[in-house]
This record gives sequence, C-alpha cells and structure tokens, in this order.
Amino acid sequence: MDRTGKMFFDPAEIAHNYIESGRKKLTYPLYKTLVLSILAGAFIAFAAQGSNVAVHTISSAGIAKALAGALFTTGLMMVVITGAELFTGNTLIVVSCMAKKTRRLTMFKNWLIVYFGNFIGSLIIVLLIVYSGQLDLSGGLLGGFTLKVAAHKTGLTFSQAFFLGILCNWLVCLAVWMASAAKDIAGKLLAIFFPIWLFVTSGFEHSVANMYYIPAGILAKLNPDWVSQAIALGVTPEKIEQLTWGAFIVYNAIPVTLGNIIGGSVFVGMMYWLGFIYNSKQVPATEVEDQRMAG
Repeated sequence: MDRTGKMFFDPAEIAHNYIESGRKKLTYPLYKTLVLSILAGAFIAFAAQGSNVAVHTISSAGIAKALAGALFTTGLMMVVITGAELFTGNTLIVVSCMAKKTRRLTMFKNWLIVYFGNFIGSLIIVLLIVYSGQLDLSGGLLGGFTLKVAAHKTGLTFSQAFFLGILCNWLVCLAVWMASAAKDIAGKLLAIFFPIWLFVTSGFEHSVANMYYIPAGILAKLNPDWVSQAIALGVTPEKIEQLTWGAFIVYNAIPVTLGNIIGGSVFVGMMYWLGFIYNSKQVPATEVEDQRMAG
C-alpha cells in the first residue's frame, strides 16, 4: 500500500506504466541485458525440470499437466521478482513502441539479445541436469520421460506449434501484466500463478521453456537406457530418430517463437494500448515503479 492507500495500480495506470518501463529496458547496457536474460533462461529451465520430476511417474495426463502447471509457475515468479529478462514477457515492450517512446529496431534488437541469453541460460541447466545423473531418477524413467516430452514437441506441425505459441504467450503476458498491478510481492505471486498454471495445464507452447525441454531430450537420446525407457513409454524409434537440433529449430523454435510474439505483443500489448492509451489522456500513476516486464 502506498501513501494514497491503494494496494494496486488500476488498468489504465498499468498500461501507461508500461510505456516507461519498456523504454527503460531498452536503455540497459548490453552486458546487463545479457546477464539478466541468462538468469531468466535458467529460472525457466529449473521450473521445467522440476515439473518433469514431479509428473514423470503419473499416468493420468490431466492430473500430470495440472501438477506440472502448478510447479512451473515458480519459474516466472523468480523471473518477475528478481528482475530477470525473459523474451516472452519482453514482447510487451511493443506498448512503449506503439506510444512512440521507443524505436522498433531497438525493440527487435532487445528481443534478439534476450532470446539468445535465455537460450544460454537454459542450456546451462540442461548440461548440469543431464551430466549430474538427475535423469537416472526412477531407474532412468525420468530420462525416458524427458525424451517423450521432447519428441512430442518436435512432432507438432508448424501450424500447431504456431497457434499453441500464440495461446501460450497470451496467458504468460497476461500473468506479467496482472502482476504489474500489484505493489507487494504476495500480490505479484498470486497474479502470476493462475494464468501460468492454465497455460501449462492446457499444453500450450512456450519458446523459452522448450529451450530446456527439447535440448534435454536431444542429449537424453544419447543414453541407451533412457531411450529404452522412452520406448516403453510409447515413443516410437522413428520419433526418437527424428529428435534432432534441426527438428527443434524448424518444427518448434521458429513457429512457437513467432506465435509467442503475436500472443504477447498483439493480444496483450496492442490490445491494452488500444484500450487504455490510444486517443486517451495520460493517466498519472500515483507511484511510478520499475515494472518487471518479464514472462
């Protein structure tokens, strides 16, 4: 609660605060943006791995997805509260761009740097998990499950991955947008929990989360015991063979990333710009805080 007695920003204030917070993000020096994006990639990878551990022995798909969703929320919570830089959340910088406070080229440059940093952070966790022997859990069943998840994701068609990417980041950016309304940590955590839980339970596709899920599966493919466990879980040898870096890029990373950009920038950023900023007078926020547009 601030001196006005308000415990949150109203919707119009959130939209106008995003104009300034987006502009500030684009003034960060390169090293800061890169370091914070590496951290965000690692945080999301931690959440992805924890979700896999929790559900790899559960046969009911619905229960497994619901539990995974509840745990995965911790990833975005860590990103938002610590001020890390996540590509999917940074699609909301479009609000500042639409308000003519930032240049499109500068925004695209930020997206590229953050995307690259997220990938590095995710790969660090992938390597640590795989070579720590963590995937040997349950007699190697976790390794087989990791392979199964990766094979499913690279088995999507381009259009499926694209549309699932739109749906995902629509919810992720809503979580970040709602969290920015709160002025206390508890409020931010609560706002993040439900939209993220919903997107994971629904099986939507998050480009940064997949930077853990799929590379982990590609490396798990090198272990014969984990491959055997994956086959026992119903993954065909053909699907395992098709699990490659090329398939990751072409059939998942590209369409999901494009979908994430549209889901966050169009269905959240531009919509709220039209709803609260376009042709409206500036709403003075009673408290200007550094909004954490991560997600």
